[in-house]
Amino acid sequence: MEKNPTVLMETSMGNIKIELFKDKAPISARNFLAYVADGYYDGLIFHRVIKNFMIQGGGLDESMQPKKTKFAIKNEAANGLTNKRGTLAMARTAVVDSATSQFFINVVDNPFLDYKGKTPDLFGYAVFGQVIEGMDVVDAIKEVKTGSKAGHSDVPLEPVFIKSVKVCEE
Repeated sequence: MEKNPTVLMETSMGNIKIELFKDKAPISARNFLAYVADGYYDGLIFHRVIKNFMIQGGGLDESMQPKKTKFAIKNEAANGLTNKRGTLAMARTAVVDSATSQFFINVVDNPFLDYKGKTPDLFGYAVFGQVIEGMDVVDAIKEVKTGSKAGHSDVPLEPVFIKSVKVCEE
């Protein structure tokens, strides 16, 4: 069996190593790796941090300007994976298949985000990875002070940067 790929996300607060579930979420994992290969995430920020919920990044720069994305992907929330603490999931709008580059890391178990049915309100968010090292960094990020910026709420007052994301050579 092919091993799942791992990536190292270097942030301004430390490193986070993530296993991507290519076996259970092939579309989401492939999509994320395509952005990684392009260096897309380098210099972006975690623009939404909610202490008892999740940290989200992968789409905006420090002036809260969105970066141009590739096309939206199919939502793989029905893959049997759950939004538990330490998992990575695709962020999206209210439209089920609208995820592009943004992702979030669950900092607590968030069962209400899991797939419960085919209708948009029940579809949930696709889990496609898990933090395997650096949960302490994720926990440090979730504690930063947040406020409002450029019409967004829950934005870290001191930007938390994603310096780079690279595939780990095993």
